[in-house]
Amino acid sequence: MIPCANPRVQYVSCGDEINLAISRVLDSGWCIFGKKVELFEKEFAGFIGVKFGVGVGSGTEVLHLALAACGVGPGDEVITVSHTAVATAAAILLSGATPVFVDIEPGYFTIDPDCIKKVVTFNTKAILPVHIYGHPADMDAIMQIAEEYGVKVIEDCAQAHGAQHKGKRVGAIGDIGCFSFYPTKNLGAIGDGGMVVSNSPELAGKIKLMREYGWKDRYISSGKGWNSRLDELQAAILRVKLKHLDEDNRKRIKIAEQYLNGLKGLALGLPARKADCGHVYHLFVIKTKDREALQDHLGKKGIRTSIQYPVPVHQQPHYAGTAKYKPMPVTE
Repeated sequence: MIPCANPRVQYVSCGDEINLAISRVLDSGWCIFGKKVELFEKEFAGFIGVKFGVGVGSGTEVLHLALAACGVGPGDEVITVSHTAVATAAAILLSGATPVFVDIEPGYFTIDPDCIKKVVTFNTKAILPVHIYGHPADMDAIMQIAEEYGVKVIEDCAQAHGAQHKGKRVGAIGDIGCFSFYPTKNLGAIGDGGMVVSNSPELAGKIKLMREYGWKDRYISSGKGWNSRLDELQAAILRVKLKHLDEDNRKRIKIAEQYLNGLKGLALGLPARKADCGHVYHLFVIKTKDREALQDHLGKKGIRTSIQYPVPVHQQPHYAGTAKYKPMPVTE
């Protein structure tokens, strides 16, 4: 059986290192916000190419905190895509803002910059591009629009650890980069976790306060906040895996190239890659007019597949009445 995702492989490939890291945390007796979190924040920020990293509890909370740090709240609008994990939109609603969904570029599945321009209003506070499947969005065009209209750019990098746009790692291009360490990600924890990265000391500082009740001094809330902490155990595990991430991504790319070559010439829409982008193939997603038949055929051969994503966010009951959107033929 070939599973659709197999996070256990990441563990097996460096299991001895991970076991040692776990045992050291257990022996230390320190569970929350210790040296392992502090070191991982610095190491991951360095890997991305920014000055600051702030570890938090999950990928959804990363987005929620990033939006809050950028001052996004009730009455504001955030432009993003409907073709994404629902966490992207959920974080916008958690902030009190309204998601404004726009269409995606054919072939790349990332936000279409031409569609962004059509929905910008005085209420637009941020653009939230998603580097979906491991392929970067068109960040040059997005940053140009953001500068023109004076809005923030918050990158959803949950599926793109290590991906590059014109030689720069995603997460280092916008105002804030948001990463999830859900177990199936290219860099996955053994549990939940997330990281905000930024070159802005102001934004990083706000998120540090908000992730733990607004505490600058323990037990004294100097601002708004809640509980969203990356624990020592996950940080220790992620520090080990981070050392192997570039090599793991190279393996993904090599496997993707085998698929691209082997499936060439068939009646399938294969993943595309822009020449100036470094795709890290979090997922290898194909298009076919005979989806159910192909899934059934592969299933009988012991090859598991899934649909990414079965229902666009704007067509889901909760969001159909709480979001704004125009026709999105490519997404649908």
